[in-house]
Amino acid sequence: MSDRFLSNSINNIDAKGRASVPAPFRQVLAAKGFRELYALQAIGQSAIDVGGMDLLERYETRMAEEDPFSEEYADMSLFAYGDGAFLKFDSEGRIMITDFIRTHTGITDRVAFVGRSHFFQLWEPSRFEAHRAEARARLTARRQGRGVSESTPE
Repeated sequence: MSDRFLSNSINNIDAKGRASVPAPFRQVLAAKGFRELYALQAIGQSAIDVGGMDLLERYETRMAEEDPFSEEYADMSLFAYGDGAFLKFDSEGRIMITDFIRTHTGITDRVAFVGRSHFFQLWEPSRFEAHRAEARARLTARRQGRGVSESTPE
């Protein structure tokens, strides 16, 4: 079993505002012992970053390198704490798609779960598809600019 969040999946949101976390993602979370999830609004994307406490600890480690009275520290603190929230699973592996999530992402009745290695993201499906197409175009342009064959992994 992988210890990384891989692939993507689109799930429906039920009438109570819950969505099932994909089984492979739940397996990663269980293997890491996470029952509570840390979520924050992604910077520059209409997505929510979700992970275990290790995701929050990464931000806290980075903040600890800054002067606690600096503007950069204040910005990072606002991002990590003010734009963050904890999410809990119910007994069936579902999370609530709250206003905190919906407002930032535009999610309505379906949610895309997108693996990002040590965390995953929540996206409104059509926004995810547009973002993925843009990212693929940027990668293709970079690859072509270096004269690398598109089928060659780097």
